[in-house]
Amino acid sequence: MTFLPHVVAAEYRGGFRIHLVFDDGREKTVDFQRWLDGPVFEPVKDPGYFQRFILEAGTIGWPNGADVAPETLYEAEAVNEAA
Repeated sequence: MTFLPHVVAAEYRGGFRIHLVFDDGREKTVDFQRWLDGPVFEPVKDPGYFQRFILEAGTIGWPNGADVAPETLYEAEAVNEAA
């Protein structure tokens, strides 16, 4: 069986960065800006709307239905939080 990571905690860290905690204990801060393409992400490009993210079904999403797959978040490179 292949491991499917789930986000279990998330905290806004400024800009388009969110600190994530996964169900295996891994933690990192990820910059979501790279994924904000396409019509469903247009509202998410607004910093105020971005901050309205929700933790749902093991990943990060927004009220309009936009989300990023948990495995994508798990494999993403962490960013320096001072950036």
